[in-house]
Amino acid sequence: MLLKEIKDIYHLELDPLFPKEEVDSFFYMVIEHYLGLERFILALEPNLVVSKEKESDLFYALSQLKLQRPIQYILGHAHFCELSLQVDENVLIPRPETEELVFWILELVQQRNSKQTSKEHSLRILDIGTGSGCIAIALAKNIPHAKVFAMDVSEKALKVAKRNALANNVEVHFIEADILKVHDHKDKYDIVVSNPPYVRELEKQEMKKNVLEHEPDMALFVPNEDPLLFYNSIVQFSIDHLSPGGMLFFEINQYLGTETKLLLGKENFSEIELRKDMFGNHRMLKGVLRP
Repeated sequence: MLLKEIKDIYHLELDPLFPKEEVDSFFYMVIEHYLGLERFILALEPNLVVSKEKESDLFYALSQLKLQRPIQYILGHAHFCELSLQVDENVLIPRPETEELVFWILELVQQRNSKQTSKEHSLRILDIGTGSGCIAIALAKNIPHAKVFAMDVSEKALKVAKRNALANNVEVHFIEADILKVHDHKDKYDIVVSNPPYVRELEKQEMKKNVLEHEPDMALFVPNEDPLLFYNSIVQFSIDHLSPGGMLFFEINQYLGTETKLLLGKENFSEIELRKDMFGNHRMLKGVLRP
């Protein structure tokens, strides 16, 4: 079958479900993954023929997309901070907003290093609720002398994260633990960062089917009556385990920016900053533990 005919079938089947531009993006991602072809191939070879074997891969991906399974799970990988990460239904798909959080951390680390005589190797960083490992691995990749730790309650998620650390040639120390039940942790850190569950059950109606039916609930949702459950625990943990002057970073629910900021304000944190993401939503929060 001609590749351009397969593209037409993608649009015929998927245009009722997704914007046309998104269907184009799906198609180009699929042919790059399964055929190793660039998106401009049809302009160069409009009559390119796909073998029967390769056709089956493209139509399998199409069948999964019709079920609104995320393209990243179909292909088994996602891009984050110029890294390629394995993903499956045991971990959240990394988002661009989380990249912004990483860039903010890197910016402040660079500023601190320019003002201090101590070297990057002294930094100890903990990522709580690491999932795919995206935050921890990106920080380890970009702050090579830091010692990076990553915590998650899910054994299956940690297996994915460990594979990603190995594939991206970084050392991350993984901890299987529930932040809501950690009582005997002894280590101290210079930076604690977390993108914890923060979507209230009442917000499910705003979410797309591909997220609701495929991404892990335990990494997404919190009770309506206690939406800051994880933030409270992480703040208390950070008070005990951040070094004086250490920084705490959160990705947050855009609707609860003020409430989340107040958590830090009520405790021993200064230089508290609520920051918007590229879409203009309050999505990131930072505080510094007072000496």
